[in-house]
Amino acid sequence: QVQLVESGGGLVQPGGSLRLSCAASGITFSIYTMDWYRQAPGKQREWVAAITSRGSTNYADSVKGRFTISRDNDKNTGYLQMNSLKPEDTAVYSCKLRSARDYWGQGTQVTVSS
Repeated sequence: QVQLVESGGGLVQPGGSLRLSCAASGITFSIYTMDWYRQAPGKQREWVAAITSRGSTNYADSVKGRFTISRDNDKNTGYLQMNSLKPEDTAVYSCKLRSARDYWGQGTQVTVSS
């Protein structure tokens, strides 16, 4: 069956960096657009970034210039490089593959705090 597994979250100080990974299995990863979303406690889920099968990218204004989305289709893995992290970036980050029925990972916690 299809599985998406995120990793790379953790605790980081403001100004620090993290790289999240989203490993896909059971699906032809390369043909799908991949999104990253995040959800902070008490807030609605927020779209963060997207990358198409051809590598075109798009970002939410809140992360533009600080986050970079990428993918390695040979490894069936997507990434979110997060730099200059702020406390307001604290959230559970999840990846999604867009298809007739969307596929979601379980999420990884990112906490930005001193």
